[in-house]
Amino acid sequence: MYLRTTSRRRKDGSSVTYFQLAENEWDAEQGRSVTRIIHNFGRAEPDTVESLRRLAGSILRGIDESGLATDKDGKPLASLKLNDAWRFGGVWVLEQIWKQLGIDKVLQQHARSLESAQVFERAIFTMVANRALQPYSKLYCWQQWIKNEVYLPSSTELSLHHLYLAMDFLEEHKTKVEEAIFFAMADLMNADVDLIFYDTTSLHFEVDTEDVADAHRGDKHYEAARKRGHSKNGRTDAPQIVVGLAVTREGLPVRSWVFPGNTGDVTTVERVKKELSGWRLGRCVFVGDAGMNSEENRRKLALGGGKYILASRMKSGDEVTTDVVTRAGRYRNVADNLRVKEVFVGDGERRRRYVVCHNPDEEKRQHLHREQVLVDLEAELASLKQQRGARHSKRACELRTSGRFGRYLRETRGGLLRIDRAAVKDAARYDGKWVITSNDDTLTAEDLALGYKQLMRVEECWRDLKSGLRMRPVYHWRSWRIHAHVTLTVFALLLERIAEIRGGDTWRNLRAELEAIKVIEYEHAGTRVWQTTELKPATAALLKRLQIPNPQKIHGLEPLEDAGQQAES
Repeated sequence: MYLRTTSRRRKDGSSVTYFQLAENEWDAEQGRSVTRIIHNFGRAEPDTVESLRRLAGSILRGIDESGLATDKDGKPLASLKLNDAWRFGGVWVLEQIWKQLGIDKVLQQHARSLESAQVFERAIFTMVANRALQPYSKLYCWQQWIKNEVYLPSSTELSLHHLYLAMDFLEEHKTKVEEAIFFAMADLMNADVDLIFYDTTSLHFEVDTEDVADAHRGDKHYEAARKRGHSKNGRTDAPQIVVGLAVTREGLPVRSWVFPGNTGDVTTVERVKKELSGWRLGRCVFVGDAGMNSEENRRKLALGGGKYILASRMKSGDEVTTDVVTRAGRYRNVADNLRVKEVFVGDGERRRRYVVCHNPDEEKRQHLHREQVLVDLEAELASLKQQRGARHSKRACELRTSGRFGRYLRETRGGLLRIDRAAVKDAARYDGKWVITSNDDTLTAEDLALGYKQLMRVEECWRDLKSGLRMRPVYHWRSWRIHAHVTLTVFALLLERIAEIRGGDTWRNLRAELEAIKVIEYEHAGTRVWQTTELKPATAALLKRLQIPNPQKIHGLEPLEDAGQQAES
């Protein structure tokens, strides 16, 4: 349809213009398009023109929210002014999962007053969401993130000291909060808690000195946390802490621990076993790597009928290398790249059960790697100027202490360096092999091997915690706030893992897709409006997979004080 104008000449020679509402139709008999008049508006008088303007304005207001209606002079009656836009999709999804787990209610239950409950819950969620979406310092989170980058009106009134006090509150109630969250997560995700995987990592600080004195806060005692110790990331020059993490077979975090930086992996097991036992998880098998395996730890894990699956170190001359790896027996195929054989050492109740695992693909890779190392080592030795009876040069000492070459070197009686062919042959015996031990006779050798291989779930968690969630750098020096910072990061990992399991994709990809959901602020017809952008079909489908409802369309309306002046202008 369109507005049609026609002109007619009068007898006195003047012309008159008429307005008509018309549309074109196809006439099959005539084989062409013909014009059909729907309505006659009459002559083009001023009153008729004004009526048409009002009609056009009402039509535009009914079909278009952009405010294009005009007055009799052609000026806009109301214009749309876009003020700002914020990211909203990631915050919306995380907050919905947060509420599905009931974390908000758990935190509020432990607060001393209703006012502090609301403030602390909002502060903790804000720090967790920031860690999952744009991990920076708590200062940046308060100063920039919640005010300018995301739409989170429930947190805009927070002060910086609210964030720090919320961290103190979280650390004070951490044990009970983590327990409640774990059982809520297990019910929500139908998680399998038969196997609990545990591992540790080190987290270094950009400081020069260690913590000397222990810290006290209320009735709680905190050991001096930042200490120098065995670093798993090569930063032996910096003080560090040791972080322990227990996860389910799906990679869902169960609980976290913080130990002083000089704590050995072996010594952490007793505390972990004791605290997890208090949760009454039922039948729970503890899975750990070789760093947790010691005679004392095996005894502690077995107390009270506890079960474990532990990797065993393979050192020349020990029981594993002399009685287990060399034991004759046939391997059974578990998968294309995994074979197992079972070995028992000892008799009666004191017998020890081992499972030797072999990966043919890994054996080939390690063999090729060693061959290349030997080629490089021969080139290094050829470049050295060695003389009998002379002291080692600096380069020779570096080779002896090298983690890459040192194990394949020997020193002759004359003080010359040579390749140790016996060490090369001995190392080749262990290519593609690893050994695990367990006291659970109800699990088959295949179950033990596959159960231990899932320990990689913890490695994936460490990678996400350090790279994606940026657990470090840590901008805190008080022991309890260091502990709280780790807990916040693990909470963020839990929300991420739930989203990944439901969405069937990595959090990085999910987060990128959720960036399409934004909240915009605009002014229209004397009103300031906060509104969610239209959902794309792919984004709506993602929310459905995540089991998250679509966000509300209108978040708020606010009349403008100078609305009348704007209309007049």
